[in-house]
Formats: sequence, structure tokens, C-alpha cells
Amino acid sequence: DLGRKQAEENGKLLRQLLARDGRENSAFGWYVSPLGRTRETMERVRRQFDVPLPDVTVDPRLIEISFGVYEGRLHKELSRSEMTIAGERDAHFWGYRPPEGESYADLAGRVADFGRSLTGPSIVVAHGGLLRVLMHLIEGYSQTTAVNWFPPQDSVTHFVDGRATLYPAGASRDD
Repeated sequence: DLGRKQAEENGKLLRQLLARDGRENSAFGWYVSPLGRTRETMERVRRQFDVPLPDVTVDPRLIEISFGVYEGRLHKELSRSEMTIAGERDAHFWGYRPPEGESYADLAGRVADFGRSLTGPSIVVAHGGLLRVLMHLIEGYSQTTAVNWFPPQDSVTHFVDGRATLYPAGASRDD
């Protein structure tokens, strides 16, 4: 329920930011990961607009990083010898590929490929791992900082000209 409320607040925030900047909703490509939670989030975001919006494109390159055999396990269930959790990862974790999974380097390749395919401004609903990679690729976070950063779920991140601005939902939209 908290995530659903955050999605709705993020939609209101996005609508306000676009209006503040005089941007037309129809000028954006709308993209989402194929996973169920992100698709529901996108639906909740879009419900906050009272005008027709372009269709949403589901893009598999936006799917969350796969931790392979460790998927579905809680952090407290993993030993340090299995997989280090966010906040405790070193410089080598960027390239660490768990059995049957992928590394952040792999994810960065998918995200960069997605970015190269964009033809204009875009609105993307995806995952925390993807945002970590974007902060590395666009904002210049070190790989170590990126894999240890905890992306906020109650905000909209705006990337432009190599900079990221995080707007928390519920904050003033005048700045």
C-alpha cells in the first residue's frame, strides 16, 4: 500500500513539474520495465494526469538487475560469502555476477543501449538498480557509490545535461 501511495504522489509531482516547466505531456516517450510492479506504478502515475497521454512502451532493457540464485532471499538470509548487500559493497561489486544472474556492468550495458535508442525526452518507470546505474552513467557516481546508494522510491529523478535532480514527492514544486 505504501508503494501504491508513493506512485500516486510521484504522478502528482511529475504532473506539477511538467506544468511548472511548461512541458507538454505528449512531447515525451513513456517507457516502463516489463515487471508487474513497475507497470502498476506507471498506471498509477498516469492516472494523476487529466489529459490524454502517449502510449506506454514496455521495454525489456529496463528490467531490474537479476541476482540469479539469490533472487527472492532477504538480505538477512545471505551470508557475506554469498553476496554482499547494499551499503557494504566494495569496488569489485560492479562486476560481480551471481550464479544465473547479472552484474551491474551487464545492467549498465542494457541501460546504455536503451538510452541510445531514445529519440527525445522520456519518462521512465523502472527499478532501483537501474537508477543506481543511471546515477553512475549520467551523474558520474563512482561504481562503488552507485552500488551502495539507496535510491528513494518516493521521488522523481530528472536527468538533463549530465545532471540529476531528485524531487521528493510532497516537497515544494517551486524550486
